[in-house]
Amino acid sequence: MIVRIMTEGQYDLPGAFIDELNKIDNELVEVVAQENETEFATLLKKMLDLVRENGTAVPDDEIVESDLMLPEPDITLIEAEEVFTGEGIVPG
Repeated sequence: MIVRIMTEGQYDLPGAFIDELNKIDNELVEVVAQENETEFATLLKKMLDLVRENGTAVPDDEIVESDLMLPEPDITLIEAEEVFTGEGIVPG
């Protein structure tokens, strides 16, 4: 699965990590609804690090459509309220 981290780049993330990514996404939906800024920052970092550490960076000169787009690392809690709603951003 090709995952784009906004303002950063794309990663080819093996499918084995999608369930874990979805779990973090669901937790993010909950903490955003609770307006828990500290837990939000922790979980967002965990989500982005999962992709960075387990995915392979797609070269900048390679044009590949993203299957999933994750927010930029410095997204605010207020901005995240528009992103992490309902079932979140990870399908499943």
